[in-house]
Amino acid sequence: MTEGNFVDYVKIYVSSGKGGKGSTHLHREKFIEKGGPDGGDGGRGGHVYLVGNKGLWTLFHLKFARHIKAGHGGDGGGDRSTGADGEDKIIEVPLGTVVKDKETGETLFEITEHGEKQILARGGKGGLGNWHFRSSTNQTPRYAQPGLLGIEMDVILELKVLADVGLVGFPNAGKSTLLSVLTSAKPKIADYPFTTLKPNLGIVAYRDFQSFVIADIPGIIEGAAEGKGLGHYFLRHIERNSTLLFLVPVDTPDIKGEYDILVNELTKYNPEMLDKERLVVISKCDMLDDELKAELKAELDVTFKGVPYMFISSVAQQGLTDLKDKLWKMLNE
Repeated sequence: MTEGNFVDYVKIYVSSGKGGKGSTHLHREKFIEKGGPDGGDGGRGGHVYLVGNKGLWTLFHLKFARHIKAGHGGDGGGDRSTGADGEDKIIEVPLGTVVKDKETGETLFEITEHGEKQILARGGKGGLGNWHFRSSTNQTPRYAQPGLLGIEMDVILELKVLADVGLVGFPNAGKSTLLSVLTSAKPKIADYPFTTLKPNLGIVAYRDFQSFVIADIPGIIEGAAEGKGLGHYFLRHIERNSTLLFLVPVDTPDIKGEYDILVNELTKYNPEMLDKERLVVISKCDMLDDELKAELKAELDVTFKGVPYMFISSVAQQGLTDLKDKLWKMLNE
């Protein structure tokens, strides 16, 4: 699927069905006098459901389906026959979809499991027929209940990518390159910033046929939490990752300073980000000889103060096995 087809935010209008009205039918049959009321109930209006589908990873199929309406319930009939229920509408969404009320901004629910089914808009209840209103003092009621109206609402669907590890870094830090060598994903790679415009997912194959999912999040810059750059559109995807991998190139003038900026932007967006496991990966280390690497390690041991870090080179494929071992250990502790 191309970058342009990755959609993680849509607004849709949903409407559940109106309940059918009850019947005011009076029994009419030869040789039966005063048959009395036998009006049936109206059918319920159709519901609008959201269902999780692990085969989907984008909301693209809803990009042009802005109005989704369930069917109305059928009216009740004679002989106490109940009207047909309205047709339900089922909206399939990828796992990690959050549903919000557009007017209030309130989060209604989220879909996180395959096959999980939630009612977004409940159909109106069908009205009671005149059969229910008969009594000794009112033997031929000529009235019935109308059906209840359905629910109309504007909702926002937000997709938060489900991945075990999230790649966090400045534009051109080498996240896409690392993803391409760790997985079979084919992200766009170029020598200019913001080559990644949408999150990319890849599956890292590990020992004994085990695996974990890693997500390349578009580059974050200072001020992203306030809306600068592209990163602020995709910060929500990092909320789902249990482990954050901070990628910092070795040729950065201030490695610790760049890491602090990234952590600060994540914290401003959501303070709970500080509770996630973190690993700092210094990339492009094929440019260092052993002596320079030892000097840098001595400096980072002081500046990072307990934050785990390691050296790799995606291009030269140095340290990648150790990186996978470290990530697997962090994910399964």
